[in-house]
Amino acid sequence: MSGLSTAAREAVEAIEAGPQGPEVGAFFDLDGTLVAGYTAATFYGDRLKGREVSPAEFLRTVVTAVDGELGGDPTRIARVAFSAMRGESEEAFADLGERLFRAKIAGTIRRESRALVAAHQRAGHTVAVASAATTYQIAPVARDLGVEHLVCTRLVVEDGQFTGETDGPMLWGRHKASGVRAFAREHGVDLAESYAYGNGYEDVAFLSSVGNPTALNPHRDLRAAAARLGWPVLDLADPVSGSLLAAGRTVAALAGMNAGVGAGLAYGLLRGDRGEGRTTAVKLATHLPMAIAGVSMEVLHQERLWTHRPAIFVANHQSSLDIPVLGRLLERDFTIVAKKEARWDPRAIVGSVVIDPAWIDRSDSASARATLDGVVDRIRGGTSLMIFPEGTRSATPVLGPFRKGAFHLAAQAGVPVVPVVLRNTGELMGRSSLVLNPGVVDVCVLEPETDWSTDDMDDRIAALRQKFQDTLARWPS
Repeated sequence: MSGLSTAAREAVEAIEAGPQGPEVGAFFDLDGTLVAGYTAATFYGDRLKGREVSPAEFLRTVVTAVDGELGGDPTRIARVAFSAMRGESEEAFADLGERLFRAKIAGTIRRESRALVAAHQRAGHTVAVASAATTYQIAPVARDLGVEHLVCTRLVVEDGQFTGETDGPMLWGRHKASGVRAFAREHGVDLAESYAYGNGYEDVAFLSSVGNPTALNPHRDLRAAAARLGWPVLDLADPVSGSLLAAGRTVAALAGMNAGVGAGLAYGLLRGDRGEGRTTAVKLATHLPMAIAGVSMEVLHQERLWTHRPAIFVANHQSSLDIPVLGRLLERDFTIVAKKEARWDPRAIVGSVVIDPAWIDRSDSASARATLDGVVDRIRGGTSLMIFPEGTRSATPVLGPFRKGAFHLAAQAGVPVVPVVLRNTGELMGRSSLVLNPGVVDVCVLEPETDWSTDDMDDRIAALRQKFQDTLARWPS
């Protein structure tokens, strides 16, 4: 549980020390609780950007929002939005939910909320998201967290299109509490032993439904109610957002990386040793930008990076920050495999000079095979390979499936695989972000794995991926 605040760690320990089993429920509100901010605003903002909101609907929304702020019915704004969706395709809206999750919402999931969900799952509890939001907002978040159950507002669909009506009441306020009680009866959940987490004053009825309520990052009125009712309050850290200062430091870091490469290569020319020049360039081009950006590393089992060389180093992938982090760890005599489209990425051009990546043309299988044959020769010649077996960056810390390419290369070259587990890179620099925020990157180097062959490759890949998952779930000390 390293990396969690004291309050979050104590909350996890209390869950672990409490009753276990599926008869215990754990109900999480979505907006402001599992995620920072409001998913409905993300959806509405996207519709506005796409000019899918008519002037009349926009006016009704503004008037209704003002009415809600003045004490009117806050759910009216949602009903205005639902009504405007009449005739829209459910499938298209579900696709929109998936796209917005990857692009925006995934980055708003609180890390410590994720830890609370995982603690309940380890305890065998029945975990559900209980929210006034719709399935299309919740489902991608729930899937990413491994949550099966949704207690939420349902929209009526006929012939694949929204009617503009809801199936039952919007699950806000007392209706959410009713939904949770109905879910508990249906699934054999003992509410007196159960947990609930919410952030708004409208969640008082919902939180009162269980024996273990927690006001999580509560608004002022709920905070006051929690104090009056004796409920615990848990304030969790929000995901880091890019500031102007961080943006400025990122630009300076990029300049520092390029300057480091230039200085290292110049040093090599002066010494008449290109290899030493490249090694110096890698060191300067990774240490300098991370220092400028305020990023440090805490590495467990660093010695394992050097016991088996050449090797294939495999790491989980969340961020552009992963490559300089791994470059700083490996230091020398390594290269990467990258898709050819990245060749002209301005962030990669200078670094490419010193590590000479193997560029893969995924659209040309013959060319790709020839490139990989050349990679095997380079590995046998002493150059290690750094590769991300997920193939692409994950939107969240959740691991994607591992592809086989890295492990086939290990079998062909007769070298070990060295697993490197990264934590926090996605938080410091989001999947699509251009801004690097200061902080600490945690690294754990697992035991190198030797003697790869095609005979048992599938089982070994699955076992290795599980080791990554276990390490991320239970970070070693």
